[in-house]
Amino acid sequence: MEALIIVPTYNEKENIEELIGSVLALRPDIEMLIVDDNSPDGTGGIVDSIISREPRVHVLHREEKLGLGSAYITGFKWALENTDAKYIFEMDADFSHDPISIPEFLETIQSNDLVIGSRYLDGITVVNWPLSRLILSYSANKYTRIVTGLPLKDSTGGFKCFRREVLEQLPLDTIKSDGYSFQIEMNFFCWKKGFRIIEIPILFVDRRVGISKMNRSIVWEAAFMVWRLRFMKPSRWER
Repeated sequence: MEALIIVPTYNEKENIEELIGSVLALRPDIEMLIVDDNSPDGTGGIVDSIISREPRVHVLHREEKLGLGSAYITGFKWALENTDAKYIFEMDADFSHDPISIPEFLETIQSNDLVIGSRYLDGITVVNWPLSRLILSYSANKYTRIVTGLPLKDSTGGFKCFRREVLEQLPLDTIKSDGYSFQIEMNFFCWKKGFRIIEIPILFVDRRVGISKMNRSIVWEAAFMVWRLRFMKPSRWER
């Protein structure tokens, strides 16, 4: 296995089968891990049926909706313990992250430690978002740069590729945040530990079907998280 793509799901039955097929068609050395939070719409059952005929797909069934951040942490730990994947991805299930970008991630990671798909590297490459959502996201990223010093145009994006060695050195057990906040925290630790981080431009298209998981609590969590990171003691990221 060259790469493992981790995809958290909650009520993604309209997207998951097509997404899995699109990703696996790219290269034979790519596998996928679906982390499903007991989706009421049966997403987990659809993945189970795919696994019965496709050995490159794996699934973790969680008992309840526990959030994006904990889904990725669970997936990272599983990947490190159960696979030899060199590169481990974060990716959304709703096609806002286009699988066609994965080969570029894999090429770029050869000389870097973390590759981030950026919506704001070459202007604004976001399609179909309401203006209010776009302003919120763009402003959140600018706010994060000012408060933390994190030198990224898109620190809240969730289309990313890590070298295995990066995840092995991060304090995964101490990361409890979710949503935007989780992405900021992971990037911050990578930056502070001196890993090579690069952004590449992606086209982000709002989900075609299903319902966004964004809510006000996720926004407020991120707003306060950046100040916690700014004043965090170096011993936290040096672990």
